[in-house]
Amino acid sequence: MPTQITRNQVQKLLKSGKIRADNKPVKPSHLVEPGEHIIVEYELPYSPTLYAENIALDIVYEDDYMIVVNKPAGLIVHPGAGNATGTLVNALIYHCEHLSNDNGLLRPGIVHRLDKDTSGLLISAKDNSIHGNLRSQFSKRTIEKYYYALVWGTFDEDRGDIDAPIGRHPKNRKKFTVIDSGRPSLTRYEVLERFEFCTLVRVKLETGRTHQIRVHMTHVNHPVFGDPYYGGRNSKIITLNMRNRQLAAKLLGLMNRQALHARRLILKHPITNEVMDLRAPIHEDYEQVLAILREESQG
Repeated sequence: MPTQITRNQVQKLLKSGKIRADNKPVKPSHLVEPGEHIIVEYELPYSPTLYAENIALDIVYEDDYMIVVNKPAGLIVHPGAGNATGTLVNALIYHCEHLSNDNGLLRPGIVHRLDKDTSGLLISAKDNSIHGNLRSQFSKRTIEKYYYALVWGTFDEDRGDIDAPIGRHPKNRKKFTVIDSGRPSLTRYEVLERFEFCTLVRVKLETGRTHQIRVHMTHVNHPVFGDPYYGGRNSKIITLNMRNRQLAAKLLGLMNRQALHARRLILKHPITNEVMDLRAPIHEDYEQVLAILREESQG
């Protein structure tokens, strides 16, 4: 039986009769007797071979213990079904002699993750003790995480909080939504620049839910610009006047993803305990969109 099988998986196998003693299905209360022949029918999960690939990395910081990269949009963090190659992990195992394996064999070094089409800072650990330290900092929320998000619409206030629970969407299990049964989630935002039909905000995550910024911004009717899954593309164009419709369509053509960038991380080095303030510049497509908006706002 695989060493990583969970208690919940064992319960399901018992209920389906796939665990047998002397070829008879057993109950969870069954006590194994000496000499019994135990059979477990278990389908191994998909496990692609990891390949080291010489994929260029934009390294923001590296030492013997950890590596921090500025991940480009479009780069998947780790392999999975249908994505055995071309991921950040493939690049890391080529670049690094050692990586942690605390997060499973398919995610060496990976302490946290970013969505495929979100760019910015991502930390990887080079051994398990470093991985544990960084994971603890994340779980205790002592790491400060800041993002730059270009969102639709304008704000009257300069800053605000979005405090709303996030969980799986009841009808689309690939999406998340604000829902009463969700986990507590808190997003703080501050306006950096105002444009005619969108706003650049700096977002601080106080919790780390999947798609948190994208879900929360959509919840307050300010979806992330370009976001194809949470209402950040064409559905917003129809609300604009003709001139701005044309401009928005042009900008969406330049940026075929959500305008979301993990800009800054503040953490303690896992060995020296010194405070690290790491920052990653915005990528070219995002910067080009901002440059056009700034030019239009001055014209």
